[in-house]
Amino acid sequence: MNFEATATAVIAALVFREAIGARIWAAISCITLAVILLSLNPAGGWGFSIGALGVIAACTLWGVDNNLTRNISAKDPVMIVAWKGVSAGSFTLLITLALGVGFPALSSILRCMLLGALSIGLSLVLFILAMRNLGTARTTALFGSAPFMGAILSWFIFHEALSGRFYIAATMMIVGVVLLVGEKHNHEHEHGWTEHEHRHRHDDSHHSHVPPDDDELTLAAHAHPHIHEPVRHSHPHTPDIDHRHTH
Repeated sequence: MNFEATATAVIAALVFREAIGARIWAAISCITLAVILLSLNPAGGWGFSIGALGVIAACTLWGVDNNLTRNISAKDPVMIVAWKGVSAGSFTLLITLALGVGFPALSSILRCMLLGALSIGLSLVLFILAMRNLGTARTTALFGSAPFMGAILSWFIFHEALSGRFYIAATMMIVGVVLLVGEKHNHEHEHGWTEHEHRHRHDDSHHSHVPPDDDELTLAAHAHPHIHEPVRHSHPHTPDIDHRHTH
């Protein structure tokens, strides 16, 4: 399932022209290989089954979804996740009814809804917020550390033993995260005239417009429609919502 990060990065680079240098590819490789190592079953052997190919196909479609979501990440993330949930939930419900599977008890449904809201729902909201600032490939690479976090929680909660593979994977994971966090991307670039709406502050070099009606908004994060005048400058940046230029 960690192929999602690779598929997302490849699609982001080839189709959406997101800037992904050697450092980011190395980080993605470290994190992906670490989680593969973490999830290996030594007794299971190697090979691809029809089911495994289906998972790879699903991960590729998730990669498409991640990149398309990035294009609307300036919108309200809670609303985006709500529409995703309603759409995916309705489709899954139709499949379930078509297969003749009965409904569980109401208490089970409520527990599942609570779990979904606090895990999938909240994580997707944070994922979309991260894409605004980091771009698709970097966000997905960091998101790929989720199984590693799961292994740590299983150690704390269920006292499961950590194997030698865990420590090797942990080292690779840390290297990947350090590569991502320590990236310095700086070059001269040009911004064209743009009008859009997203959450921002007025104390950076991109949002120097006059705040609407309230001077106190200058230093507070807020959202309203605003215009970017053409400008050419150089400073450290990521493929955030204001830096989706080609390279």
